Amino acid sequence: MIFSGFPFLRLICGFILLPLLVSAQSSLKTSDLATQRLQQELERMARLAKGKVGVCALHLESGREIRMNANDRFPMASTMKVAVAVELLRKIEKGELSYLTMTELKPSDLHPGSGTLETLFAKPGVQLSLQNLMELMMVISDNSATDVLIRLAGGTGAVQNRLKTLGIKGMSVDRTIIQLIADWEGVTLPDTSQWKNPGFYTKLEEQLTPEVRKTAQATFDKDPRDTATPQAMVELLTQIYQAKAVSAASRDTLLAIMERCRGGQGRLKGYLPPETVVAHKTGTMGASATDDVGIITLPGNAGHIVIAVMVGASQAPSELREQTIAQISRSVYDYFLYQPTPSK
Repeated sequence: MIFSGFPFLRLICGFILLPLLVSAQSSLKTSDLATQRLQQELERMARLAKGKVGVCALHLESGREIRMNANDRFPMASTMKVAVAVELLRKIEKGELSYLTMTELKPSDLHPGSGTLETLFAKPGVQLSLQNLMELMMVISDNSATDVLIRLAGGTGAVQNRLKTLGIKGMSVDRTIIQLIADWEGVTLPDTSQWKNPGFYTKLEEQLTPEVRKTAQATFDKDPRDTATPQAMVELLTQIYQAKAVSAASRDTLLAIMERCRGGQGRLKGYLPPETVVAHKTGTMGASATDDVGIITLPGNAGHIVIAVMVGASQAPSELREQTIAQISRSVYDYFLYQPTPSK
């Protein structure tokens, strides 16, 4: 049988392509439905925290993103230490500092949230390297180590300028950790020249009344300083991973340190499989901020998720706030693991 012209060929091609088109459309609809359901779940889980929850999660290999209140500002608390680490690493790369740069600890350097270092401050002349201090800042979130490193970095202004250079919008680093804590508690700090002994802050803290604390925390919750959007935090972490914010060698060093973070085991890592690699940094400021930000490595070469989950002022118990972060993290993990998409 001889067929002339092209109509028959078009017919055959149509039958061949039809299943492919139907399959593609079906896959798209399935993906859209999964995304819709995930968004609904995020909103449901967020209600458990009894406060505003911000989420931004980016699957690096596909470029797909999950967002909820991602452009709203949240107090960073200790997650700002990621930005401090970036500025320090850049100074090391330029030869302005070294991992072996030594700093002598002074009594005035002992700040709240520094239990690990506290015994060292009683021994005059003790010195720690920049590398030691960075480990303390990122792994156990030591506040004294952080403020020493902020000083070595050139102050909060230098950290903020680094963010500006990187094009990170929606993130502001304004205060040292001791200033941050003092503002949250309602402590009026004296001139730094009066910080002559390790117990100076404790004495100021003991003078606070419940009313002063309550007023200070209400003011803190509305303060735009030292806040970030989940989107901005994800952008910073993405630039770190892609070796844009720092060099590849510095990136490897920083992420290795962040993988050893001891805080917030019930947050991003809470419901993930035990062997999951998570390079992260937590942040907590009483009921005003409960955060966890980092990079999750999916199994089976399924890629990496850069994620920031930030819980603002909340009256829920800390365990429930952390559980909310853990549930959101696991939902995002499952979504990107079971909804593969082609690379960009």
